[in-house]
Amino acid sequence: MNLPEFKKRVISIQQTQAITNLFLSDYMPDRFTADQPHLTQTGDGWEVPIILTYPKIGSLGRVGTVMVSTEIEKVIDHTPFEEMKQAGQKLYEKNYDAIQTSFS
Repeated sequence: MNLPEFKKRVISIQQTQAITNLFLSDYMPDRFTADQPHLTQTGDGWEVPIILTYPKIGSLGRVGTVMVSTEIEKVIDHTPFEEMKQAGQKLYEKNYDAIQTSFS
């Protein structure tokens, strides 16, 4: 008896960003957000760069990565939160003048 083959469900780029941003909102301060996801080389996960952003300035740079499953709405790995916060602090300090000017 041949069983039917089922296509794997693929989580879209938009869903991946939403999953990542919801995850970040639970554990990180604001201004940390998902950038454009891309599939891993094996195709079994989305790699999502995490960036630090500010209004009127945009992205200050990358602070980490979140990995999201392509089949279920689940974060499967991420850069440690403290590491992302420290990277964000360094970017903030590097861009302090531009940040302050944008709010003037």
